[in-house]
Amino acid sequence: MFTIGDFARHGRVSVRMLRHYDATGLLRPAHVDPATGYRYYTAAQLTRLNRVIALKDLGFTLQQVRDIVDERISTEELRGMLRLRQAELEAGMAAAAARLVQVEARLRSIESEGHMPTNDVVVKNVPAIRVAELTATAASFAPEHIGPVIGPLYDELLRRLDAAGVTPTGPGVAFYEDAPEGGGRIVVHAAVQVAAPLQDGAFRVLDLPPVDQAATIVHRGSMDAVLPTAQALARWIDGNGYRSAGYPREINLECPENRDDWVTELQAPVAKP
Repeated sequence: MFTIGDFARHGRVSVRMLRHYDATGLLRPAHVDPATGYRYYTAAQLTRLNRVIALKDLGFTLQQVRDIVDERISTEELRGMLRLRQAELEAGMAAAAARLVQVEARLRSIESEGHMPTNDVVVKNVPAIRVAELTATAASFAPEHIGPVIGPLYDELLRRLDAAGVTPTGPGVAFYEDAPEGGGRIVVHAAVQVAAPLQDGAFRVLDLPPVDQAATIVHRGSMDAVLPTAQALARWIDGNGYRSAGYPREINLECPENRDDWVTELQAPVAKP
């Protein structure tokens, strides 16, 4: 089972949203510890979460979403509804393009439900690396909140590195942590591998510690559409007797101009219960 924090990370939603879904009866935890009140979820519940988010993106109210989901509409029916939403977005304002990508990602995740990758996930040791980074805070771990934060961070980091005469020696590395103020907010770290002295200044240079065990999977395409890959990794972790041990790192292996051709490795820290 996943803690509420782990389930929120794998579902790419906020903890606050999951608590609201629990309070309204839309998505109850699989188990609540009677002593601590801690909520626990299963990987199978990603199916219902995906449908809830997809229907919300179609413009339904939460009450309407619950009515539809509890009637167990078929994947084919939901696919048709999402296709209709796609057509509406494509005819709408250019600002709706980002939302369209998220709908498509939810659709692919729904279509892959019940399937776990077999040869795609590798558990390995990740060595320590030295990186230069800039950080900022996002409202949640949802792609629509991460994307607008991390892109400008990387642009500014590369500008500052160039001004300082520091050349990256390896790929970009994005990693995340819960913000001190809580509320589901996330500290976003945009980093690149460097060979430079440790420092705090126009940018920070630090050593990322090694990860003893990381379940890794390669995502091909824009990070706006990473959700199906991330959830496939989550299902593999749960199905192979591991537990999540933190937010995944994202290693940018290839970043050509066309974002659809990007290659990114997700490295999720794991441990045995």
